Amino acid sequence: MTEETGAAGDNPVQNSAKDTSVGSRFRSLFFRLLTWSLAAGCFYLVYRRIDTAAQNGELTLMQYLGNFFGDADWILWLMLMIPYSIFFFLVDSHATWRAIKWLNTSKIRLGNILPIRASAYVLSLVNEQLGKGAMSLYLLRRHKIPGWQALSTMIFLAMIEIYQLLLFSAVGVFIYYDLIIESSVSLLLPRILISVYILALLYLPLHLAYFRGRILKNFKLRDYPIFHAMRHAEFKHYVLILLCKVPNLLAGVMVYTLALELFSVQVMFGQMLAFLPIIFLAAALPLPFHAGALLLWTVLFPEYPEVGVFSLIMHSFFVLFNATIGVVFLPRANKELFIEESA
Repeated sequence: MTEETGAAGDNPVQNSAKDTSVGSRFRSLFFRLLTWSLAAGCFYLVYRRIDTAAQNGELTLMQYLGNFFGDADWILWLMLMIPYSIFFFLVDSHATWRAIKWLNTSKIRLGNILPIRASAYVLSLVNEQLGKGAMSLYLLRRHKIPGWQALSTMIFLAMIEIYQLLLFSAVGVFIYYDLIIESSVSLLLPRILISVYILALLYLPLHLAYFRGRILKNFKLRDYPIFHAMRHAEFKHYVLILLCKVPNLLAGVMVYTLALELFSVQVMFGQMLAFLPIIFLAAALPLPFHAGALLLWTVLFPEYPEVGVFSLIMHSFFVLFNATIGVVFLPRANKELFIEESA
């Protein structure tokens, strides 16, 4: 018994599995601690900026925020946000449907995507990846599309989203360069942004050439299932999906510009055209409560540090209302996901 126990304890395969499990748990814990620490740092910096502004006005923090939010027209704000959230859902679902139709299966209909995309908003309240998982599960169950191929389309959509944000931000910076210079009090914004635009522009043709098999032919990373959509997407697909998503970004710029005016923050459309895409990129960072975007708001609008709280309210309403849309579609989504076609 002692020898057998000792032999089992010395089994290299079991030890390797245990080491991998421990290492995975350690990395997960470290990542959580890191992201929460960074988020706490962002919230602290926002707090300090708002508190300093309140002290300069000889007000308490709560009085300062109360004045800012108390003067807003909340009815008009709701009249902006509710239609915008619905519009965003419809445009987002249409772009997702187009991508799946072109890259996965031509048999899918927009009516099939709407409930699944809506239910993904509910799941995203818990974890963003769960929303992508719901779409992948639907494509697997109803259209026999392997999960990795379905997920590759979600990655393809995310890449286009990033390039759309960079493109419109570049347009805004180019047209309203003087406004960007005026706002660059805490960061060398023009230099940083232009560097990012150039890198993204240089990468895109290399990306297209590699995944179409025109360069680095012996480098087989492109053959993995997770890059299925990248291999099959043509340049026109990138352009068309980007065009499908454009209405959401333009609507977002308009809504945020008008919403800030309701809170007595004077901002020009050009500023939002340049800034909002970058803020949305910061919101994509894996930080709790989109803390990166929260801090960036206060950096870009130093005269109004309270816009950090404004952005938190905007984002929270948007996420919760989209989740409400998901709840409305949830019975239909459950039917699509879990009831067999023969039922």
